[in-house]
Amino acid sequence: MKIAPSLAKTLLTIAAAGAVFAADDEEARLLPEAPGKAAVIQVCLACHGTGNIRKKRLAKDGWEEQVADMIERGAAATPAQQEAVVEYLTRTFGKDSKIYVNTAPFEELKSVLGLSVEETKAVLAWRKEKGNFKSWQELQTVPGVDAKKIEARKDWIAL
Repeated sequence: MKIAPSLAKTLLTIAAAGAVFAADDEEARLLPEAPGKAAVIQVCLACHGTGNIRKKRLAKDGWEEQVADMIERGAAATPAQQEAVVEYLTRTFGKDSKIYVNTAPFEELKSVLGLSVEETKAVLAWRKEKGNFKSWQELQTVPGVDAKKIEARKDWIAL
């Protein structure tokens, strides 16, 4: 059966959109559970992924500025949603928040733990092969990762 070029293009667009939504669903699922998560998914993930959010560790005023900038750029959010987003981001990705190493993506592992690109890839490969880490000490056993970097940031690590 031959498909018209315009139909083929439409089908490819739908398939690509489905892949994006599936990736967004996975990113949303991996966000830490806390009040305001639904607002972050609705407001923030409508435009971008979580990589830039997760690697930042901002104080409340920094997150307020980030959210205000996104609203100015066109993100749709009610005042209540804006407040919920700021509170969620401050609580889960604030200045003193922990990194959830079993769900953290590449960008967050690299920036928060101070790992190199190769070390970050090693952590992700280990996690994919062996499953969730059971302790911060287990991160030190990943081949190619500087155990001293993990030791220095152990208080920031959550499972």
